[in-house]
Amino acid sequence: MNALAIHAPMPAGEPVQQVMASAGPIDIQQLSRHVQVMRRKVAPGQHVYRAGQPFHAIYLVHAGFLKTCELSEDGRERVTGFRMRGDLVGVESIGLSRYACDLVVLDDSELWELPYPPVLQACLQMPELQVRLTAALAAEIRSDRAWMLAVGTLTAERRVAAFLLDMAERHLRLGFSAHHFLLRMGRADIASFLDIKHETVTRALSKFDRLQCIEVRRREIRLLDTDGLRRMAGQGAPVH
Repeated sequence: MNALAIHAPMPAGEPVQQVMASAGPIDIQQLSRHVQVMRRKVAPGQHVYRAGQPFHAIYLVHAGFLKTCELSEDGRERVTGFRMRGDLVGVESIGLSRYACDLVVLDDSELWELPYPPVLQACLQMPELQVRLTAALAAEIRSDRAWMLAVGTLTAERRVAAFLLDMAERHLRLGFSAHHFLLRMGRADIASFLDIKHETVTRALSKFDRLQCIEVRRREIRLLDTDGLRRMAGQGAPVH
């Protein structure tokens, strides 16, 4: 679904949990009547914001692919997440005076800059925007918790399998193929995110290819045996 699509107000009488679970895209046209929205095009390698810069806006990803990262205690960059179309980024810094992490562009991207706190005032006129922001914050917490659990309990190989399945699910939600997609990030970024070595990612991908669970051609991935890949990750139901 297009992140800029027009959608109707929240249905009256629906449970809050149900509304949040189906929170739709933000109506940028309606939002721009209440707050100044800036369209930004950014190229690979550019920073949208850096950790420590004054927090002034959150961003809606309209197109492209980005990563969030922080510096670890030893000074190395640690990838904390990957952002795609429809994602709200910068929400992790709400309540802080400065951005908590870096947002780096991995592929030609287009974002809508939503100034903060003015966007909060817009929530008074657009209740569905408040639901969308709350849903984005909740999703951020759930995702962080899920990957913390995966990193803490899964073997390195299973982490790679789980990562591929997660990327497949995210592409599927955007209306793309869950069985054929490009990895917009490099092996080093995947390794950093999964807290494993670069060579481990390469070996795991090669093994999955050898077992005919996937087909790998540089950054192009084809899922050939989703059930087999799920068994590798210790999961259940397949991607449809």
